[in-house]
Amino acid sequence: MSSSELRASLSLAAIFGLRLFGMFIILPVFALWTQGRPGWSLQLAGIAMGAYGLTQGLLQIPFGWLSDRYGRKRMLYIGLAIFVAGSFIAALGESPATVILGRVVQGMGAISGVTIALAADLTRETQRTKSMAIIGSTIGVVFAISFVAGPFLEKAIGVQGIFAATGVLAIAAIAVVRWIVPDGPAEKRAAPAAVLWRSLREPELVRLNLGIFALHAVLMAIFIVVPVSLVRAGLPASDHWLVYLGAVGGGFVLMLPALIGPAATHERPVFLVAVATVAVAIGVLALRIESAAGIVTALVIFFAGFNVLEAKLPALVSRAAPREARGAATGVYSSVQFLGTFFGAAAGGAIAQHAGFTAVFVTCLAVTAAWLAVAWNMGDFMPAASPASRT
Repeated sequence: MSSSELRASLSLAAIFGLRLFGMFIILPVFALWTQGRPGWSLQLAGIAMGAYGLTQGLLQIPFGWLSDRYGRKRMLYIGLAIFVAGSFIAALGESPATVILGRVVQGMGAISGVTIALAADLTRETQRTKSMAIIGSTIGVVFAISFVAGPFLEKAIGVQGIFAATGVLAIAAIAVVRWIVPDGPAEKRAAPAAVLWRSLREPELVRLNLGIFALHAVLMAIFIVVPVSLVRAGLPASDHWLVYLGAVGGGFVLMLPALIGPAATHERPVFLVAVATVAVAIGVLALRIESAAGIVTALVIFFAGFNVLEAKLPALVSRAAPREARGAATGVYSSVQFLGTFFGAAAGGAIAQHAGFTAVFVTCLAVTAAWLAVAWNMGDFMPAASPASRT
């Protein structure tokens, strides 16, 4: 990668990391925090966790669409400012209404698709997978750090303090956009309706969008259940950070050969194996949910597949999307991703409360199997061997 491509990739990864740290850090503590608090239930906990994804899902397409017409960085500023406001609203109280409202407003800062589009703008096609891998790996590292730090921060400053800290980190992300992220190329004012329609009907993009929906629905549903299951298996909440450190770190190490080793050149097989790996992990959870060792083993397997897919999916979307529709295409992708977040959290909480934890895993396994069937006929997106200009 050139120095400018590396700078762009690292700075955009920092934006993802600063914003997502606060989102990830509540996953291991939020369901446990709501237990016994007035007005809360597992179903409401799922709604609160997923509310962010609902407004993200509804607004990713408009943000991506507007970024094609008016510039990526402008939309990053707007989205991050809205996210800051939502974070401080969620920090104002412990009631379901206050937290859910804050999560809804947080989600209105829908910049993931814009960030991916800007990364694609600033890198050559031959280097784009590396750029997306940097972003994806950063998300994985942030995921690990947040899961380790979550129990400590919850004990030190509470969930409201975590929400406030999330707002502060988003302010830092605004500074990164202003002073570190390079400016993208001049934007074309493409016909909006035509651009959006083109992004929606491309078959390969449809497959990829269904995949990111499934992946994040499964992730959120699992983490409605796993923290509570670890406590029931005899592991105190204060020790959960050890589980998450080992699981996410082990999964990260296992995923590296798929991204930087010889296997990385075999795009389709690696992708399908990663989906199958997620399915295997869910199966282990379903069978060993009462065992702390079984849960840890399943999480290591899960994060090995999850981290590969998190790195691969945005890179594949950026290659499949037409240049003039890249912002719209990544907006659709991110929209579907966060709708999956909402659906998974809300459905996971409802299923856990009314049908039990095993039913959550059986549902997740069915969703993942359906995704594998849809992805089976995916094309090969490997970039051309000849040098490519920025496209």
